[in-house]
Amino acid sequence: MIVTISGDPASGKSTVAKAIAQKLKCKHYSTGDLQRKIAKRMGLTITQLHEYEEKDDRIDRKIDAYQQKLGKTQKNFVIDSWLAAHFIPKAFHVYLRCGKQEQVRRRLSHKRKEESFVEAKKAMADLRKRAKLNRGRWCRFYGYDYTDMKNYDLVIDTTKISPEEVVKLILKELAK
Repeated sequence: MIVTISGDPASGKSTVAKAIAQKLKCKHYSTGDLQRKIAKRMGLTITQLHEYEEKDDRIDRKIDAYQQKLGKTQKNFVIDSWLAAHFIPKAFHVYLRCGKQEQVRRRLSHKRKEESFVEAKKAMADLRKRAKLNRGRWCRFYGYDYTDMKNYDLVIDTTKISPEEVVKLILKELAK
């Protein structure tokens, strides 16, 4: 079984994907983690990397090919990625929604040094910028809008529920 987890920034994609993989006893992959490693190696923040990707699509193309290869060569895994539902069609696709104020609260509490914020306005601006850059680029590249809920088997609003509750909802749907 393959499960893709996409969603709004700071909606809990990685946290939930890791927990689902643990419950299903399978491998977890994260394109966000991969992009953060690339950004760090380049001396950039994740948002700066997205700005760079606007001008040079080589990083996007490598990550996209990586996802496609996973979908074709592996049978049991969970991946958190904004584009996994597009590149791995034979999977159970989940989208996690999250209210803007909760996204900001979560971003302010993130432990990642390179992505930590102390001001809500700056955190909100960064969240909006990342989502806008990525969505626009992917719509141009692939004609694919990751925010279109028709692309998903299950949509969950994580604004007011814990990651454990989100995991339970996903596992319940998977059991059907």
